[in-house]
Amino acid sequence: MENVLLIVLLLLALALVAVVLLQRSEGGGLGMGGGGGPAGQRAQATALTKLTWLFGIAFMVISLVLTILAARDADGTSIMDRLGNSAPGAQADDPDALDTDALLPPPSEVDPDAPLLPRAD
Repeated sequence: MENVLLIVLLLLALALVAVVLLQRSEGGGLGMGGGGGPAGQRAQATALTKLTWLFGIAFMVISLVLTILAARDADGTSIMDRLGNSAPGAQADDPDALDTDALLPPPSEVDPDAPLLPRAD
């Protein structure tokens, strides 16, 4: 059920992007578009606007349904509850614990009193 809704959501998202890109610019965004045109463009813009609203509402409804389904399957537990009470590597007696000192870069051989950049004399 969830997989079908996810596929429908993906198709709706693609259709919504296509419909928005097909619409005529009303201008004012970057100073582009605008100007008068044939009277037929207004009817086309109205149809595309209605289609945009339809796809947008369907997208929101399916997103809410998927959220409700995911919350129902969560059983009130957190991912942290599933991992356990302690953080990974927090136990010192574990022989396979991660050696964090090996992750650090080797110490530098640079004189700490030396200037950072050579002087241009």
